Amino acid sequence: MADDSQHPTERTASDAPLTGQATGVPSAGTIDSGHDDPIGRPGLHHWRESTITRPGLDDRGNVFFAAIEMTRMPMILTDPNQDDNPIAFANKAFLDLTGYEEAEVLGRNCRFLQGSQTDRGAVAELREAIEARQSIALELLNYRRDGSPFWNAVFIGPVYDVEGNLLYFFASQLDVTRRRNVEQSYRQAQKMESIGQLTAGLAHDFNNLLQVVNGNLDLLSAVTDSDKAKRYVAAAQSAAERGAKLTRQLLAFARKTRLEPRAIDLSHLVTEFSEVIESSVSKYVDLHLSLRRGLPHVVVDPDQLEMALLNIVNNARDAMPNGGEVTIGTRRLSLTPETARELAPGDYVVLEVKDEGTGMPPEVLERAVEPFFTTKGVGQGTGLGLAMASGFLRQFGGRLDIESEDGRGTSVMMIFPVARPSEEAGTSDASVDALNAAPAQPRGYVEHVLIVEDNDEVLAVASEILTSAGYRVTTAISGEQGLKTFEKVHPDNHIDLLFTDLVMPGGMNGLMLADAVMERDPSVSVLLTTGYNEELVVNGPRKRATDVLSKPYRRTELLDRVRQALNRRGSGGPRRTPSDFGAAQA
Repeated sequence: MADDSQHPTERTASDAPLTGQATGVPSAGTIDSGHDDPIGRPGLHHWRESTITRPGLDDRGNVFFAAIEMTRMPMILTDPNQDDNPIAFANKAFLDLTGYEEAEVLGRNCRFLQGSQTDRGAVAELREAIEARQSIALELLNYRRDGSPFWNAVFIGPVYDVEGNLLYFFASQLDVTRRRNVEQSYRQAQKMESIGQLTAGLAHDFNNLLQVVNGNLDLLSAVTDSDKAKRYVAAAQSAAERGAKLTRQLLAFARKTRLEPRAIDLSHLVTEFSEVIESSVSKYVDLHLSLRRGLPHVVVDPDQLEMALLNIVNNARDAMPNGGEVTIGTRRLSLTPETARELAPGDYVVLEVKDEGTGMPPEVLERAVEPFFTTKGVGQGTGLGLAMASGFLRQFGGRLDIESEDGRGTSVMMIFPVARPSEEAGTSDASVDALNAAPAQPRGYVEHVLIVEDNDEVLAVASEILTSAGYRVTTAISGEQGLKTFEKVHPDNHIDLLFTDLVMPGGMNGLMLADAVMERDPSVSVLLTTGYNEELVVNGPRKRATDVLSKPYRRTELLDRVRQALNRRGSGGPRRTPSDFGAAQA
């Protein structure tokens, strides 16, 4: 038996078997590559390389050649001593697998089995292993003679003579298409189950919220008592707020919400937010901060991060009904290729929440970030807190890690990539000067707003709010009509602000309308509104900064954002410097 520690080229004749039999180096559990082994587990007894005493292929009368021709396992030998390492031998099972005849495969390199969808990275791994004279196991998408694809689990290893000279490469193969299809079907079934669970939970929660809104509005229509009317309105508003929060969490989970990222210090954010966190935990829970100073900045939407952090802390509180300590900490983290998983290796910053609670058993931990999965009682949680946090982190190039053990507490880690220097740039002095230098409107001037909204009811509400606040209002029900109205009205009756819905039917959406208006007069301010930011998410960074008010909005929010947009007076005012981080990828 050859010594594992020796390289094949270093063997001497004394290593050769004295009985005339072949020998080799056992695999002994060696993992040949990062791919699945054809047998489904690391090999122990098979050879990863072999040494033979009779190198020729002419003598085929022994039992081993007969067995190779009888087996249903496709096998070939290639000759690396010839140009392009061609096939020197192929058994009958290989011909059955590929559909070729022996004369059509001998003398050809195996690449003729590859096609348009074959993974180039896997092919490169295979080539590198052969050049290094190493064994390798991987799975490739290959193509038969008739063009039909099949998944081929391949094991390849070198064959030497007793002098240590490389004679052949041996390759065994296995058609694993059926297994791959079953795995794909299983993953698809899991995905559909998650979608069904999400849809059912969403419908249930929104039906409850709509019942509260409709019920209170029905009651309101039948009473004249002002105190009762206020109570009913308050209940309806509360349900609407919960519905809006649920929608924001769903969009964050699905990575379909437009976030406002900026470079921040995580430790500083936690310090400023700590009072809110303390007020959310019970008197039996002690909050401990372990915050590192001088950490690199990360690019994140602070409002969404605060919501995610509060949800995680509340989960920790609920896991400790009898009290305990919740620790919020920040620290550096360096990810290596082995620990990075779906992230890129490099420097990261971690925001971690630890508790001393009941922890999670493995079956609960496995489903912790599934939408609407919760172990809390009915009405005590939506099951979206961790799902929202996970989607939010992926949107910023990070990930959510959870470590938990039943009865021994939980640690939730939010991992963020370190901001690049260009992302930490703040508002320039020039843009501030531009705002200060903008001309003021004459005393007594009433600002003019063009509202473009395809929903008649929403248009009526927005128009009523702005009119009652003292603005002049002109309306349109589509992007095309909005542009025609602007071109007709603006020359004689200056429009100060375009307030437009983002998603509208027809050929012109809110972004296109905003660009068209700004091209005609850059001094006009623009405020977009939408309940679904898909257009902003998928199109990436825009040439102009864009103000967006999310639906549903309240009267005070609309008036505040309109005032802010008007104060900027077009595109010359200061805005957050767009980061190289880019838009979210769904």
